[in-house]
Amino acid sequence: MDVAGKVVLITGAARGIGAEVARRLAARGAKLALVGLEGDQLRQVAEQCGGRAWEADVTDWEALETAVNGVVDHYGGIDVVVANAGIAATGFVRSMDPAAFERVIEVNLLGVWRTVRTCLPHLIASRGYCLVVSSLAAIVHIPGNAAYSAAKAGCEAFADSLRAEVRHLGVDVGVAYFSWIATDMVNSADRHPVFGPLRSGMPGLAGKKYPVSDVGKAVVRAITRRSKAVHVPGWVGGLKLFRAFTPKVVDRQAPKSVPAADREMAQRDLSGLVGPGGTAAEKR
Repeated sequence: MDVAGKVVLITGAARGIGAEVARRLAARGAKLALVGLEGDQLRQVAEQCGGRAWEADVTDWEALETAVNGVVDHYGGIDVVVANAGIAATGFVRSMDPAAFERVIEVNLLGVWRTVRTCLPHLIASRGYCLVVSSLAAIVHIPGNAAYSAAKAGCEAFADSLRAEVRHLGVDVGVAYFSWIATDMVNSADRHPVFGPLRSGMPGLAGKKYPVSDVGKAVVRAITRRSKAVHVPGWVGGLKLFRAFTPKVVDRQAPKSVPAADREMAQRDLSGLVGPGGTAAEKR
């Protein structure tokens, strides 16, 4: 796919991965429709891209439909959807704020479903491409990340089923798998007194953070190729081949750090949504 002149709708585009992808696509001549919260920030990114912003919560059917209808009225259609909006929360299941846990599921999984369902008629009309942003967390389920892992595993399963359903209609579906990326969300989590040391103390490549520019390049390449999968870094694709063994690795590592972290989380009530995106989603 030559993205020049194509209409690309990106959710969660106010910052981080969404904003980076938008800027790179704009440089290739794409027409950007940016959907998300943090209206001022979203509009600023849209101005940088020569695109338009529609402020909407991806969990709100009415707001999404209004935004998508606005995009179609303005541009005439939608060729690509990047279902990227997502938030994260810190916490262990036994002591985590239930509202924070459920908000992660609502935004990261139900928000993807609602985005795709709302945009799908337009993708069918254009025989377009949909990229669902999952995560390495769909493959490796670490302690303190239950809500995020559950939602992202659901995104992967949803996209795989969707691909089989819409291929005969000319729509291609891809899944994006990213490790830790240096976004505001991850950087904010790193400042958490319990989860930060847990994450940064993970062994080898598992604890490394990667620049958001790596994701931007990979996503643009995936869109041009209408790829089934995109991995950042590349070793994540190889890890998928061994996913049956990842629970054993996690089980072996957990006793070294989890008991003390679990006690501290339970005693100090440190769970909750992280980063500016989490703050914006929490206000809804």
